[in-house]
Order: sequence, then C-alpha cells, then structure tokens
Amino acid sequence: MASKPTPLREQTRSVVRSLLARTAIELFAAKGYDNTTLDEVAAAAGVSRRTLFNYFRSKEDLALSSLAEQGDLIAARLAERPAGEDPWTALRAAFGVLDEIEMSPEGRLEFITLLFGNDSLRAGHAEKQARWQDLFAPLIEPRLPDTDRRILEARSIAAAAIVCLQVANEEWVRLRGQADMLDLYDTAVQAIRRPT
Repeated sequence: MASKPTPLREQTRSVVRSLLARTAIELFAAKGYDNTTLDEVAAAAGVSRRTLFNYFRSKEDLALSSLAEQGDLIAARLAERPAGEDPWTALRAAFGVLDEIEMSPEGRLEFITLLFGNDSLRAGHAEKQARWQDLFAPLIEPRLPDTDRRILEARSIAAAAIVCLQVANEEWVRLRGQADMLDLYDTAVQAIRRPT
C-alpha cells in the first residue's frame, strides 16, 4: 500500500523550522551562543519572537533542533540497510547521511565547535543522542542472534556507536576539520572492537 503523502501544512512547518534553525546557527556561530538573543534570531529570520516560540521552546531547543532531525535521518537510512548486514556495517552506512547534510565544512565546524564549547548545549547534545539510542536499538536488534539478551546487546551497540561518533566529532573539531569525520569514526570503532 502506498504511504500517505505528508500534508502541505506539515511540510511548510518543517521548512520554516529548518530555516529558523539555520538562521540561529549562523548567528550563534558569528556572535557566540551566549551573546545571541532570541530577539536577534527572530529579527534575522524576519519573524516575530512569538512566531519563533511557535516552533521552538527555548534557545537551546533552537540550537539543538538539527540533532533530532539527524537522528531521524540516520534511523531511516539504517532501516533501509539489507537485513543480513551486521549491525556495525549497517550503522556505518547509515551515518553516511551526515555527509549529505547541506552545510559547508566551515559551517559544520562552527556548529560542532559551538555544541562542544557550551556546557548547556553539550548536555543537550548528549540528551538528543540518548534519543538516538532509542531510535537505533530496535533497528539493530533483528540483526543479532535471537537470545534473551538481544535487546541489551542492541542497545549497547547503539550506545557505543553513538559515543564513537561523538568522539570522532570532537577529534574532527580538534583537527579544525582537516580530516574525514567518518574515517575518525572508523578509527574509534576499531579501538573498541579490537580483540584484546
């Protein structure tokens, strides 16, 4: 059965939300997160503060909104991977969606530096990525042997992969973007999967 098309209103809301978030990230990168007000974001986006709050609950929500979208994109890509593929290979392929996000390398560096340079955003980032674990684990579980610990194993793999991705991002920032982030992810995964 064909899937039901997304209503135009929802599509419009999604586009506006994305544009508001992109405007905010550009301002946060230029002025600093703490030095940018929501009034400035609203003005730069050409909307009222009230309209901004129709889309985002807080300044932190605005800064971190793309992480929820990224988690959904990764989960969708993971769901499309071949059923017989091992979890680590499927996750690596799914994380490739991050390279497809429309953002310049400079913009991505500014954004990730912003996330890791602010304690509040770093905590929010960790919270959003915990949601990723809930998204990924059910997609990993069918790829594992059917045992009474399969759910635990799936959640562990999801959590470990997310931490490897975070560490790779931190290293990528340390290197000022002068490396391939997914190559750094591969190195992080190899470190935890290496037999002792």
